[in-house]
Amino acid sequence: MKALALNQAALAALPPDVAGPGYAREDVARSIVHIGVGGFFRAHQAVYLDRLLHLPGQHEWGYCGVALLPHDAAIRDAMLAQDCLYTVVERGAQGDAARVVGSLLEFLYAPDDAEAVLEKMADPGTRIVALTITEGGYYINQGNGEFDAAHADIAHDLAHPLTPRCSFGYLAEALRRRRERGLAPFTLMSCDNLQNNGDVLRKMLLAFTALGDPALSEWVAHNAAFPNSMVDRITPATTDEHRALLRERFGLADAWPVMTEPFLQWVIEDHFPGGRPAWELVGAQMTADVLPYEKMKLRLLNAGHQSLCYLGMLFDYEYAHEAMADAGIRQLFSDMMDIEVTPLLPAVEGIDLVAYKRTLIERFSNPTIRDQLSRIGTEGSARIPKFVLPSVREQLERGGPIARLSFTVACWFRYLNGRSESGAQMPLIDPHGERLRGHALRGGADAGPLLSLRELFGELADEPRFTAQVREDLARLYRDGARAALDHVLDAKE
Repeated sequence: MKALALNQAALAALPPDVAGPGYAREDVARSIVHIGVGGFFRAHQAVYLDRLLHLPGQHEWGYCGVALLPHDAAIRDAMLAQDCLYTVVERGAQGDAARVVGSLLEFLYAPDDAEAVLEKMADPGTRIVALTITEGGYYINQGNGEFDAAHADIAHDLAHPLTPRCSFGYLAEALRRRRERGLAPFTLMSCDNLQNNGDVLRKMLLAFTALGDPALSEWVAHNAAFPNSMVDRITPATTDEHRALLRERFGLADAWPVMTEPFLQWVIEDHFPGGRPAWELVGAQMTADVLPYEKMKLRLLNAGHQSLCYLGMLFDYEYAHEAMADAGIRQLFSDMMDIEVTPLLPAVEGIDLVAYKRTLIERFSNPTIRDQLSRIGTEGSARIPKFVLPSVREQLERGGPIARLSFTVACWFRYLNGRSESGAQMPLIDPHGERLRGHALRGGADAGPLLSLRELFGELADEPRFTAQVREDLARLYRDGARAALDHVLDAKE
């Protein structure tokens, strides 16, 4: 049987085991602009809104997706050909469940028409602009936490405000137009894996606008809202294998489906002066303080991912569940959580931490998700400083254990040379990849060149206990191999 090609007309003929939008998409307002229409957004925020649109009286909220990068042309073509519809397949122990999501109503590709994107954001009907632009998209100097004003993208956007490259250029110009037209700013909502992500977005955007238009920067500081949020759902990159599964299992042809896990969590600071969707009706948690939830998730889940992905790739594993099936890696992950991270976490209302950590082990071990270690290891120059190093700093302050956290950093250093234990090539996707690999190859077993990158390590580059541990671990990784180095850290007595 030929697979049904997904588009608006196909909704009336969806296979019986594929759910679809039970609402009139043409009646939904396009009031939220979302920058970064990747798999995570489509498996997470768009799913929440799709669920909400099935409830009565919620049609004032729908998404206009915006893609900023030239390599987003492929997803542009896929989304436009399918009337912005796509399929989410949840894969778990109970089997696979497929749903066509309809909350993404419009797609704008900035490299084709920057003006259309700027005018959409400046339109009075746009009430929220949300972002999933990855940790590296905030132009943070990881060593000191300040704005990286020297970056080439920033210099370009300051010089060319009508044809920007990065999110800050678009946000600033759209906000300038709203101010000029007497409109209130939209609410700016980060949905990236950054602690205090709304506060970080505010700090970086104000730093950017202060360079180009101090009066605009002051207006944004006094009038715009930047709610913090915590997001969680494991979403591997879409592959041809996923497309084939959808065709063969569900009879649906989708150029860019999303595979994900059943687990879904969103904690949101309730600060939206211009109004917001009633996300709490579909399972999101609205709160006055996101920080305890963020800290728990970033220090356990995201740092845990870092602990297994680089080491797993050194062993030639491809997927997270393969790494978790390795008893040594599983113990490293578990020990790091229990011994080095959990003592740093505050109590979180409504969360059983023991159960949460057990759930993480189960989620990472889910063989149906097939989450690529290469995806988890993307942009290590942003993720290691955000997920791993904060716990190192806190443990050093209290004289606590850092053996497993430091070993994770050493494994990243070893991974950066580009070859696994068997000599196979490992992918490196990082905006600073060329420089990092150069330092890794020049240093080899000597961690000194990489530790000298103060924009990543800041004052930790001068911490003798941390630097000595990383140096020792990296030397052992090169001298004795990853398995022996892992066994050594598992025997750590601190």
